Amino acid sequence: MGDTHNIDPTLVKGAGASVDARSIPAVAGRLPVPAIAAPDRPRQPRRWFRVVAALLLLLATMAGGLYWWMHRLPPLPAGIAVGNGRIEADPIDIATKFAGRVFELRVDEGDVVKAGQALAIMDTRDLAESLKKARAQVALWEKSVGEAKANLEQIRSQVVLATQEMDRTRHLFQNGWATRELFDQRLQQLNAARAAEAAGVARVNVAEHALDAALHDAALYEVNIADNTLVAPRDGRIEYRIANVGEVLPAGGKVFTMLDTTYVYMDIYLPTLTAGRVKVGDDARIVLDAYPDNPMAAKVTFIASQAQFTPKMVETQSERDKLMFRVRVRIDLDRPGARAVSMTSGLPGVAYVRFDPKAAWPERLQKKS
Repeated sequence: MGDTHNIDPTLVKGAGASVDARSIPAVAGRLPVPAIAAPDRPRQPRRWFRVVAALLLLLATMAGGLYWWMHRLPPLPAGIAVGNGRIEADPIDIATKFAGRVFELRVDEGDVVKAGQALAIMDTRDLAESLKKARAQVALWEKSVGEAKANLEQIRSQVVLATQEMDRTRHLFQNGWATRELFDQRLQQLNAARAAEAAGVARVNVAEHALDAALHDAALYEVNIADNTLVAPRDGRIEYRIANVGEVLPAGGKVFTMLDTTYVYMDIYLPTLTAGRVKVGDDARIVLDAYPDNPMAAKVTFIASQAQFTPKMVETQSERDKLMFRVRVRIDLDRPGARAVSMTSGLPGVAYVRFDPKAAWPERLQKKS
């Protein structure tokens, strides 16, 4: 075995100051100890990579600006305001008039319906039985009226006879050929016949009024049965189905919610200076994002009397300039193609309002659908 302490310190000089030559055991033949290499430092990113990235960003910015410049819309002439919004239609709740059970549903969500079309039918078996009873009462009182009128005719014939006998008795009594007692008897008979006639007329009136009441009851049940058939009040599209067959709903229970496609509009917001010059009836155009080449003719139908977005009262000019007013623009559905677009509510778009009649519509807005 060699001496473990006879190692030349110069052999491990390159190992660094942290290495103690005395801590390294010696081997046979005094083999040299290899030097320990220092770890490589991470390379810094090259400057040319940063330059290339900056050039690419600059080129992308220039390309985007050029695309915007080539596709930007020309400015609007003075007298025309613009605002964005969405196509909307008034919702209508199809609800029950009476409490009852849903018997049949004839439409579903998304169906296009016409005014007067049956949408749902409620269970009317109880009302049908009540209607039969009312019609039986009508038949009964019709017979009662006929009987009362027949009795009245009989009484009137007795009145005629009593009147004739009274006239003959009066003539005989005046000539002394009839007694006073006979005259009084004939007079009482005439008065009794007339009283019976008045009673007969009253019975006929009672029977006729009872018949009218029975007819009204039957008509009321018919109306109630008809009201249990839920129909579409206007042309539109079913948006939601809320109830299902067999469900028992209270009075006013909703079955469907439909959109009234006969009243389609877009609400936009205009600043104070512009909204103050807009009037109800001003000409307008609506351009939807889905149909950019199909401007639809419209009219201003509503201008809010109070500002939006600013609930407090303001006095300064700068604050007044921030006020926005809601303006409603309604589509003219008489134009061809407008009704088909109105079936899809919620489409975003832009509305143009011409508050100056002298302003000319741009060429891209002159096409009327």
